[in-house]
Amino acid sequence: MDPLPLFREGLAAVVRRTPSMHWLGATGHLHTAVRMNERLRPDVLLVDSLLDPQGHLAALLTGNGSPALVVSLVRDPHRTAKYVRSALTAGVRGMVPRAAEIGEVLHAISRTHAEGTYLDPTLAPLAAGVTPAADAGSRRTLSRREYEVLQLIADGMENQAVANALFVSVETVRTHVKNILRKLRARDRTHAVSLAYQAGLLSGGTVRLG
Repeated sequence: MDPLPLFREGLAAVVRRTPSMHWLGATGHLHTAVRMNERLRPDVLLVDSLLDPQGHLAALLTGNGSPALVVSLVRDPHRTAKYVRSALTAGVRGMVPRAAEIGEVLHAISRTHAEGTYLDPTLAPLAAGVTPAADAGSRRTLSRREYEVLQLIADGMENQAVANALFVSVETVRTHVKNILRKLRARDRTHAVSLAYQAGLLSGGTVRLG
């Protein structure tokens, strides 16, 4: 998952030429990534750190029993202890600089798939003893349904409209909203949407789930 089509196409071409790997697809949109992950069930997911600055997407992609291993392509501004630690805690299992040589990226994919974890030597010191989470995500990770509810709220829907769109009861929606507010530590629905955009959990101009 990368915002630049040229980078995605280049990486796809290299992976397709690698005998031990099979390329399933790519996108630059958060919501499409979630849907592709559920439909294609890949072994490894590559996620640009720009699209997941706080690890929320990685936690979502690896939650709910998903077997996928997330490898973060770390941009230079994110080569910090804060980012590395939060990403590992959220469920990222492999990390490699986005600017690394293609052979190093392929190595990171292979090692993560074979061993379950991998930290590029240039990033390992930033982890400071933190290891990739054994389970995907933390206790504050939104579930897939909560994520859907949050997106519909961001689209301006009230609880009844959300319930109709998801074919559930209003009480169920209210429960999801309460969980969203608790997990995001938000005061209300508007605050939750604002925090989600700031964290990169939601983004404008993407395909809506549903």
